[in-house]
Amino acid sequence: MTANRRNFIKTAGLGVAASALAAPAVLAQAPIRWRFQTYAGAALGPHVTKPAIDLFNRSAKGEMEIELYYADQLVPTGELFRALQNGTIDAVHSDDDSMAAPVPVSIFGGYFPFATKSILDVPVLFNQYGLADIWRDAYAKAGGVVWLSAAGQDACHFNTRTPIRSVADLKGLRLYTFPTAGRFLTQFGVVPVSIPYEDVQVAAQTGEISGMAWSGITEDYTVGWADVTKYFLTNNISGAWIGSWFVNEKRWADLPQHLKDLWLTCVQAGHNYRDQWYWGGEAKLRAQGEKLELTTVPADEWAEIEKAAMVFWDEVAEDNETTAKVVKTFKDYNGVLTKSGGVYACG
Repeated sequence: MTANRRNFIKTAGLGVAASALAAPAVLAQAPIRWRFQTYAGAALGPHVTKPAIDLFNRSAKGEMEIELYYADQLVPTGELFRALQNGTIDAVHSDDDSMAAPVPVSIFGGYFPFATKSILDVPVLFNQYGLADIWRDAYAKAGGVVWLSAAGQDACHFNTRTPIRSVADLKGLRLYTFPTAGRFLTQFGVVPVSIPYEDVQVAAQTGEISGMAWSGITEDYTVGWADVTKYFLTNNISGAWIGSWFVNEKRWADLPQHLKDLWLTCVQAGHNYRDQWYWGGEAKLRAQGEKLELTTVPADEWAEIEKAAMVFWDEVAEDNETTAKVVKTFKDYNGVLTKSGGVYACG
């Protein structure tokens, strides 16, 4: 009995010791951590990016945590692609244009003139008309960055210190805008201005810039731009922003499949939130907002800008095979919209 008792104590001791050694490997394992930067500033980011991050962090149950940073907090927006590619940051929400992605589709990110009519055009173009495959392939060839998903946001309108009631009123305006939109608008006398996102409001307040060609009215009110400009032009140069979610290639490859699935689900939930947030805000603030006076350029005159956009499309299509495919897709889709009688046409 004494011998048996001694063996039991030895065996039990080994079991306890083994458990003590094994347990920390499971219980003390640090969660996976990502550093994530969005193109959006601290006022806009809680609507366009944070909902997806928060949902993921709650749902990951301690296995993974994503740290969210707003515009320019870790790196300037124009350096997001390189920082993502070299692993300085792990994931990004931005348009291709603003983050200077060295891929042929970059010119279409943000606001490509008159490519879309409304926010839902973007998921339709990507999911039903093949743009997702084109984007995925473009980033695979660039290497180091994985394109995950694209969604639409608000249309590109003008909010300015002085009213725009004719195309001629664009001449001389110093506007904060996206690279491609700025390139297109220079032919009408616009002077594109590139400054850090968080400096835009003060620049408009002091008169350093004339306003912004950057967003719809929902953003103008949300980020404070409606407090430093007076007018909102109801005409737009594009019906929806094309923005995407990206991740460092190695970080994505190392992620367990169930966390990949969870992340993509949360990203889609964020897309859905933005759809209704922007769409409802655009209508409500035009109808009930008191900070910005609405102005409109007559349709026959604005058609001059739309006609110039078609010339711009053809010029871009000549750049390479990829841009030609994207432009053809836009033409095909807009042809369908035209034949259908336009967006939400009735009777």
